[in-house]
Amino acid sequence: MFPTGNIVTHQNKKTTHLGFLIFPGFPMSCLTSAIEPLRAANEIAGQEAFSWCLISEHARRIASSARVGFDPDIALAGAEAAGLDYLFLLGQPLSVFDEPRRANGILRSMARHGTTIGSVSGGVFPLARSGLLAGRTSSVHWCYAAAFEAEFPILDTTDEVIQIDRGLLTASGAAAGFDLMLYLIEEQLGGDVATEVACWFQHPLMRGQGVRQKTPTPKHDSTADMLPEPVSRAVALFSQDLENPPSVAEIAQQVGVSSRQLERGFKRATGHSPSHYFRILRMNAARQLAIYSRDTMSDIARAVGYATPAPLTRHYREVFGLTPTEERRKINQFRIEGNRSLPSS
Repeated sequence: MFPTGNIVTHQNKKTTHLGFLIFPGFPMSCLTSAIEPLRAANEIAGQEAFSWCLISEHARRIASSARVGFDPDIALAGAEAAGLDYLFLLGQPLSVFDEPRRANGILRSMARHGTTIGSVSGGVFPLARSGLLAGRTSSVHWCYAAAFEAEFPILDTTDEVIQIDRGLLTASGAAAGFDLMLYLIEEQLGGDVATEVACWFQHPLMRGQGVRQKTPTPKHDSTADMLPEPVSRAVALFSQDLENPPSVAEIAQQVGVSSRQLERGFKRATGHSPSHYFRILRMNAARQLAIYSRDTMSDIARAVGYATPAPLTRHYREVFGLTPTEERRKINQFRIEGNRSLPSS
């Protein structure tokens, strides 16, 4: 055990039991970022404040996105799963159950009987498919936002790193999953233990609700929160409706500046004209849909404001160096589904 400094912890005899429901192709970082702070909290507190287990739909070996295999402890339908305090789904946007009706029914039953349900990163997609996100707001990683909006247009989302909404917990990515575990540690063992856990892992900031994700600006060494206000507002307005994008003149009018002022502001902040910057935003959204959905190229084109796939394909190649069809085929060479690699065609 590592030394605990001057921290004094109270002996809480209750153990909080967590389950991590893993799908083929889940990111390993999401699992380790969740379990390691819990392990450290137990060591610092000198007690088993937390226990955890791995779960899969059928308790069969699961390959992660890095093709490292994991052997689950129990099946989702097992009696042990019903007694969990928390269950977190870890997956990718295309993760689905083999038997969706049965498995989603189990999730809803667990939620009704006191298990707090949550997700980390791409696990929010199978969680949404279970129906448990209806009427709630969830945190969705910025790189999945377009794909999530396309599949679940009526669900409310946030770009905050963590969202806790009426007993349902969502974290946008692996680092956010670490933050979410710090929240549980603070609830169980107090702020001193949570702070020491963060320090153990050189986690510089314990991010709670209200902290927004850092999103990169296209082709520029900055993040979206660093953009000047008129430019930031223009980006937000444009991003609201990629399917029917407003003109630069319309956006300038809504922001309250002239088109020329908006042009200069974009050039200074991003190195791009507004029209070129907005095109890159559309291509980034198209890329999410190409990689994280099964939508046809015609559907993807319409979703980002193109009447046909041809101009989308041309602009996509200009930005990424290959077509969306080629990118989807390339990504599928490394993707896991049904515990096997997907074919490339």
